[in-house]
Amino acid sequence: MRPRRSGGWRRRIIGMVVAAAVLGGLAGAPVPSAEAIGAAHYPIAGVGSSWSANALQQWVRNVWDNYKWKVTYDDSGSSAGRQQFGQQNGGKDFAVSEIPYALTNSDIVDPRPARKFAYMPIVAGGTALMYNLVIGGKKVTNLRLSGEVLARIFTGDILRWDDAAVAADNPSLALPAVPIIPVVRSDGSGTTAQFTSWMFTEHAATWQAYCAKLGKSNCGITSNYPVATGSPFIARSGSNSVAAYVAQTHAQGSITYVEYSYALNARFPVAKILNSAGFYNEPTASNVAVALMGATINEDAASPDYLTQQLDGVYRNADARSYPLSSYSYMIVPTALEYGFTEDKGLTLADFTNYFLCEGQQQAEVLGYSPLPINLVQAGLNQVKKIPGGDPTNKDIAQCNNPTFSPDGSNKLAATAPQPQACDKIGPAQCATGTGGSKDTATAVSGPGGAAAAAATATGATQADGTTAGTAGATSTADASGAASGGLDAIAGESTVAATVVAGIPVQLAANPAVTLSGIATVLASTLALVMILAPPFISRSRRLVGVRGPRRGLRRGRVRSRMPRIHLSLRGRPRSSDSPVTDGS
Repeated sequence: MRPRRSGGWRRRIIGMVVAAAVLGGLAGAPVPSAEAIGAAHYPIAGVGSSWSANALQQWVRNVWDNYKWKVTYDDSGSSAGRQQFGQQNGGKDFAVSEIPYALTNSDIVDPRPARKFAYMPIVAGGTALMYNLVIGGKKVTNLRLSGEVLARIFTGDILRWDDAAVAADNPSLALPAVPIIPVVRSDGSGTTAQFTSWMFTEHAATWQAYCAKLGKSNCGITSNYPVATGSPFIARSGSNSVAAYVAQTHAQGSITYVEYSYALNARFPVAKILNSAGFYNEPTASNVAVALMGATINEDAASPDYLTQQLDGVYRNADARSYPLSSYSYMIVPTALEYGFTEDKGLTLADFTNYFLCEGQQQAEVLGYSPLPINLVQAGLNQVKKIPGGDPTNKDIAQCNNPTFSPDGSNKLAATAPQPQACDKIGPAQCATGTGGSKDTATAVSGPGGAAAAAATATGATQADGTTAGTAGATSTADASGAASGGLDAIAGESTVAATVVAGIPVQLAANPAVTLSGIATVLASTLALVMILAPPFISRSRRLVGVRGPRRGLRRGRVRSRMPRIHLSLRGRPRSSDSPVTDGS
């Protein structure tokens, strides 16, 4: 009878090991970035705009508290953000800026980086004019400024608060004869770029004349505010610092341009700015949303400047509710696996951006910004899908919990925005109600037009559309933000409010990657290899214990060698005991 062959089990084990090794190799092999999804949420880091920082830092805290996604953000300014994003060893996974690369009419060379990227809208808001002005020992909270007066203040043409041009905007105020101290940014700033873009577009003659005094042929739109030596201008780095300077007691007469949320947090007023409809407005969420309806957006998806904004229609929006200095900022996101960006980082960045485009916008107004309308959110979600490693699941407008959406796709916030009070219209009356972080503090009548303003404000002013507005004026939610209850360190000259806003960066924790297919395959292959090594001796021993032997090796010419019989030799010279068994060789 032909004996059974015993090499089959070895071949089966080897086959299993080879299959496992192939599986493990396939699982660990790189997959085209267009299809691959990150396996775990890996920590990411960003840098850029301080204008957007209050919103970014709140969203960073939210995703850490709710999902344990680790995101850090350095608000060093838009210029720093654009530069570091484009550096090979910059270590930054995204940037935030108010202006794009290679900006037209800019005074600086800011070329697009070699790194592949896309722009994404992140949050809208208004550049506010926060000020510190006192009349008779009481804080002024209802200052009004026309665009021309504002431009002349920040070009050194108007030097005192009692100037006739400022007084014409404020008939209810007996303005003090104190110097005006413009406070500007000393660092490269997107806020500066937005402010100078407005001056360059709307008050070009005033802005160019100022540049000529400084020996500049053309300032254009700049991220670095030009300041003459010996001028009354004060330069500070970062939004926190300029807001902190103005908020100090000894800084009476100062005024700065800063994001609205900083004024809310510092509990300081902002100037109402005259719009094209003849009304003085502050940058509330609704006023910004209305103004941005006049923005022209680059909707050419093939353009390198896709989703960048043209704001001429915002500056000149004829809606009575609009705020002229409104805009939105961009996040600059990578679209390729390069510069140290991985698919696991892409998973975190895509989920984070989806969060702030949708759920995060619920907090925009509370934080002093304006929620993005549906057209910008839809375009932003399309950009999210370009981030390598991102999970495309649930990243669509139907599942986006944004407060501005309505069933027909219109901007609900803009449609329901209140009309301005009648006393905010240019003329002899002036509303006494406060603004910004001082909305609950009215300003006492001190000028010749004060009687009419006081009568209008006392019982509720009539709005431009004939309805009645309460005395609270524009809605402010500084208290609701949870980060607006700080104060001021007058000795150090820094705002403790600002420190509260940016102190919530999560503690660095080690990443905890999930179990992956590659890992499982590797373990399986290792286990089977160990079985292949250890199994043969074990099986051979087991067969000997039960008296089973396979065919001998070394067979020749197909013959099977017979088993040699066991032979028991007698032990000569040793007496056999009576109970020893007899061995007969059989």
